[in-house]
Amino acid sequence: MLTDEMKEAIEKNLVFVATASSDGTPNVVPIGFTRPIDNKRILIVDVFMKKTLNNLEENPRVSLIVQNAKEHPYQFKGTAKVFKSGKFFEEAVEWAQNVMSEVEPKSAILVTIEEIYSVKPGPDAGKRIK
Repeated sequence: MLTDEMKEAIEKNLVFVATASSDGTPNVVPIGFTRPIDNKRILIVDVFMKKTLNNLEENPRVSLIVQNAKEHPYQFKGTAKVFKSGKFFEEAVEWAQNVMSEVEPKSAILVTIEEIYSVKPGPDAGKRIK
């Protein structure tokens, strides 16, 4: 599902993550520690999340968009699973602490991508890509 260009865009840019509580209250946050781990899944490191984490516990649906949407015009939608221990959590901690030794990740969030949409201005805006 994720192309090499999409993976690179996710890994090299700030990513905005949108969630909603069970009553539909939206929340969007910028995340610096986001990277694809294969063609269908994205790993997000939770360092400072509060509302986002609460929302994911109530409603695992999530949407992501890369900061540089002009060059990388994609919206990714999927389902998230939160890990506070185990392989994905350990991978997230190691990655984050290799970049910034002082961070203390609280959890790892694994997003399985189910849909990808174009956010490129023009006639294809909002069109489903995959």
